[in-house]
Amino acid sequence: MSIATHPLIEADQLADWLANPDIVSPLILDCRFNLADPAAGEQHYLREHLPGAVYAHLDRDLSGTRIPGQTGRHPLPHPEDWQVRLRDWGVNNDTTVVVYDQNNAMLAARAWWLLRWAGVARVQVLNGGLDAWQGPLQSGADSHPHRAGSIKATCPQDWIISGKDLQTGLSELTLLDARALPRFLGEQEPLDAKAGHIPGARCADFTGNLDASGRFLNPEALASRFASVGNRPHTVSYCGSGVTACHTILAMTLAGYPQPRLYAGSWSEWITDPQHPIETDPSKEPAL
Repeated sequence: MSIATHPLIEADQLADWLANPDIVSPLILDCRFNLADPAAGEQHYLREHLPGAVYAHLDRDLSGTRIPGQTGRHPLPHPEDWQVRLRDWGVNNDTTVVVYDQNNAMLAARAWWLLRWAGVARVQVLNGGLDAWQGPLQSGADSHPHRAGSIKATCPQDWIISGKDLQTGLSELTLLDARALPRFLGEQEPLDAKAGHIPGARCADFTGNLDASGRFLNPEALASRFASVGNRPHTVSYCGSGVTACHTILAMTLAGYPQPRLYAGSWSEWITDPQHPIETDPSKEPAL
């Protein structure tokens, strides 16, 4: 049986894999997380999760050390630290990994991006998340022994862009902001100290990539959504802290467009420098 490398996996296919572990035995990562209550995702995991799933905490596992006043809220893990975490989970370069969250792939997309950044080719997002799953569930902490993995994380630097390089090339970059329009416009800012967006950016609210059930739109619809920017060179995706920005990257990948670079520090890092310009005029930066 060939293992698909499509970015998404449907619940029925994953159920088939779990029923036939001798054919495909994926590592499953539960990525549920609540920005307003950082303990809630793990509590939900302990109550119920997909069979054999391991919990991946946004702050502990999928982010590096936050330095107030210097980094964004969820900086990327250092490549060496990320390699250690992946090996602890038993990941090799050829391991098949399935990632999921509750429904909208907001956190799962972050894990998908990080795993691919490390060099894992076979990683897929459960389309529709736990809400789409109709099979059995487990409770309690992960009790499965994991043989140490041997992945050699690659973490290519040309997948990301620093705040310094972004500021230098601002006029030449196509910026996509994955936050909701009220935050983009500076009308609301529930998480960060300053409101607005990076000048020249366009609002690409990540929820526009999904249908009402939290499943991704079909590739044709996504291609239409990003048609005006999809094939532009030097495209960069950002958000509040580098999490939902990965959702945009996943959606554009599904649409068949080149992969944008990630500004991992995103808005929460951008505003740590008082010299960085801020825009709030909606007439200059339209939404997609």
